[in-house]
Amino acid sequence: MKQDLIARYGGAAPRYTSYPTAPHFRDDIGATDYRQALSRLPAEDPVSLYLHVPYCDTLCWFCGCHTKITRRYRPVGAYVDTLIREMVLIADAAPQGLRMSQMHWGGGSPTLLREEDILRLARAAIALFRPVAGFEFAVEIDPRDTGFDRIAALAKAGLTRASIGVQDFDPLVQRAINRMQSFAETASVVGNLRECGVQNLNLDLMYGLPYQTKARTLATVQRALDLAPDRIALFGYAHVPWMKPHQRLIPEDALPGPGERLETFNAASELLVRAGYLKIGIDHFAKPTDSMAKAHAAGKLRRNFQGYTTDRADSLIGAGASAVSRLPDLYLQNAVPVHRYSDTVRQGKLPIAKGVSLSNDDRLRSAIIERIMCDFSVDLSALCKSQGAALSDIADALSRLERMASDGILTIEASVINIQPSGIPFTRQVAACFDTYFRNSSEKHSQTT
Repeated sequence: MKQDLIARYGGAAPRYTSYPTAPHFRDDIGATDYRQALSRLPAEDPVSLYLHVPYCDTLCWFCGCHTKITRRYRPVGAYVDTLIREMVLIADAAPQGLRMSQMHWGGGSPTLLREEDILRLARAAIALFRPVAGFEFAVEIDPRDTGFDRIAALAKAGLTRASIGVQDFDPLVQRAINRMQSFAETASVVGNLRECGVQNLNLDLMYGLPYQTKARTLATVQRALDLAPDRIALFGYAHVPWMKPHQRLIPEDALPGPGERLETFNAASELLVRAGYLKIGIDHFAKPTDSMAKAHAAGKLRRNFQGYTTDRADSLIGAGASAVSRLPDLYLQNAVPVHRYSDTVRQGKLPIAKGVSLSNDDRLRSAIIERIMCDFSVDLSALCKSQGAALSDIADALSRLERMASDGILTIEASVINIQPSGIPFTRQVAACFDTYFRNSSEKHSQTT
């Protein structure tokens, strides 16, 4: 990769798990807007449900999520009560009989929940939003707090897919990010999941962490391959200490530079592809038989706040502190502090803190950005036509793409954009050309390479 391209296009940009992105949500969108939007949902169209469990028992210094550290279980159990209450409030505002196609538990660490709370939370969700045929239930798993009984409870609750946090297997890297987790712990969880009948497994890895080298990263990827997961996510570490102060505990002089990060990612990608995985989007890999690989091949890959997804639902309902919901005309985010979230729910109110109402221009640009992030290609004329818009509505973006085209990042032919292989590391910068908020914002973001 030419260093001049990295210097020119390797700057900061959003990750585009939504558009508009979360920094542009406003506090004049609230519970009333949410309740009205829920009431307008078509009862016959399934939704997806995301439940956020913010609690962890240790702080991983690389983490960019909304989390709360606790050594006591009592607040965790009380939080489950509140989460169920919020789901009841949502179901009361939504059309009767609303069903769900997917449910995802994220965190934090959902596997911090005890077995009885896993079962009552899952049963409450399923009672309120009955699953449709082909329902998928996925949970993020921390091997350090997940014994066999907990996995058995998840399987009994209906778990169909597990996303297992790893990051890196090298002890030096683990110490630098405060996440000590042996390969044996991870392998044990994988074995227990399969023994309990959960066969669809994903491993989450990271590159760009302190003291990571290409050799260390490739060794971690190879050990991950030894576990034969269906998917591997290889995320780039986002160093944002101005947003997440605990990241200041990570030694910045031990972080690899942009060129080294990109070289490492490319080498890891090649290893995964040689092992039979298909490269999907900017950071996912899947076996050809996996549902994500099939969705990608069919041009039906989607992107939401959990990253790449096979979810086809038009609405994603988030519950829990900091959870984000996506409805046809709105994005909404719950209160982030757990105490504020819990107090609001206990008062019988939907805990919305902020959101954004989507304009026609937002919906057009959102659709374009999603296809760029998922397919590295978009037919602008066809997409504009489907949205009742004209190419002239995005003329500003087209003019910004010209320099990228001249640098070989992408091609533009008859309004079809195709990102070239050398340009894929800069996909977020291509997407940013269509982002009217980003160009007029002082918000800081992570580097794209």
